[in-house]
Amino acid sequence: MSTVTPIVIIGAGPAGAATALRLSYLNIPSVLIDKSDFPRDKICGDAISGKVPTLLNRLDPAIMDRFRKRFSPIDVWGIRFFPPSKKLIELPFKVGYERVPDAAPGYVSKREDFDMFLIEEVRRRENIELHLNTNVTKWQKTDGGYTIETKDGKKSWDCRLLVDAAGAHSRFSRKEAKQEVDHDHHAAAVRAYYKGVTGFHKDNFIELHFLDKYNPGYFWIFPLPNGQANVGLGMRSDIVKRKQVNLREALDEIIASPEFCERFADAEQVDPTKGYGLPLGSKDRVLSGDNYLLTGDAGHLIDPLTGEGIGNAVYSGFIAAELAENCLKENRFDAEYLKAYDVRIERVLRTELRLSYRMQQIMQHKWLTNLLTGIVAANPKIIELLCRMYTDFELRKQLVKPTFWWKLFRAKSGKMPAVNPSSVK
Repeated sequence: MSTVTPIVIIGAGPAGAATALRLSYLNIPSVLIDKSDFPRDKICGDAISGKVPTLLNRLDPAIMDRFRKRFSPIDVWGIRFFPPSKKLIELPFKVGYERVPDAAPGYVSKREDFDMFLIEEVRRRENIELHLNTNVTKWQKTDGGYTIETKDGKKSWDCRLLVDAAGAHSRFSRKEAKQEVDHDHHAAAVRAYYKGVTGFHKDNFIELHFLDKYNPGYFWIFPLPNGQANVGLGMRSDIVKRKQVNLREALDEIIASPEFCERFADAEQVDPTKGYGLPLGSKDRVLSGDNYLLTGDAGHLIDPLTGEGIGNAVYSGFIAAELAENCLKENRFDAEYLKAYDVRIERVLRTELRLSYRMQQIMQHKWLTNLLTGIVAANPKIIELLCRMYTDFELRKQLVKPTFWWKLFRAKSGKMPAVNPSSVK
């Protein structure tokens, strides 16, 4: 006999856990199900963007304090950007920042640790019913919502709203919501953990290396706790297929190259290189329907330029939970009412994802990337401007406007006054 519950969430990673936690703080019970036990490894770049602490602090400022005390994540204060020209650009996330680890704009923590922490937070909440090691493989649409059932048939639930947070390989997303993989809007990546990598920025800037041979895509090095590093390589899936790139072999080749061999001279790989797929948010999709919502990777919400997905997963979970509150009040779970989810995703995430996609397209042109980054590297005021773009989305939109860069080019050539960051609109 099925258990009747208003809201079931499939997947207990960042998207699902965030949905359940936001519902819980709204005093709304939910059932949270995951096929795995925790802790478990999740192949990822491990970077936690500023969206995550911002959103979790809205629930309870003590949450991030507990995370820092429990796992001591690396506090991150900026990005080191290496274009094909090799002209290093260092972009702090905050202009004139003072390094205070408890107030960092971002962190790096192994997903095994971060996801385990979210499960611990879930377990602190009495109104979240958590089921781990529980593999849901069957669902059936009913007049009132969905009936879902585990693979072994021993458990089933009837719900009014199904929140799919089952990740990039979600069966519900593909089969029920018809979100098929589009290789033009999908990335392939490999990741390895190392210890003993040298040459990091003193304030733990993460590193993105855009290499000629693997464009569009990048090689990354992110500092981790305990002297370790997350090292990886990602490219768009259609490019990988067309160029027949073996990403595992390519990663080894990059690390052994003259450009990086000194930094890895005394380093040791501590786990096997692992591959994974990234459903990018560069294609507009409908993420809602009668009695369901798609969140996180199940909704293809990964940033197409940076590959960052944790922040968007958490954000989409919060949006889903807040709409679910209205659904319960109005007793409306139909597709027309749930379109409000897509409207809010459009407003807070989709526009940003389109912008990242346009920037990714620009960076496919080596000569243009080198020209633009050359202008930036030679102008401290422009670096200040780009730093502000991390938190100012309207300002960030200027990056893809040709007139913005034309003004910078003319200023660099001495044909017009230099750009004052405070004057850019």
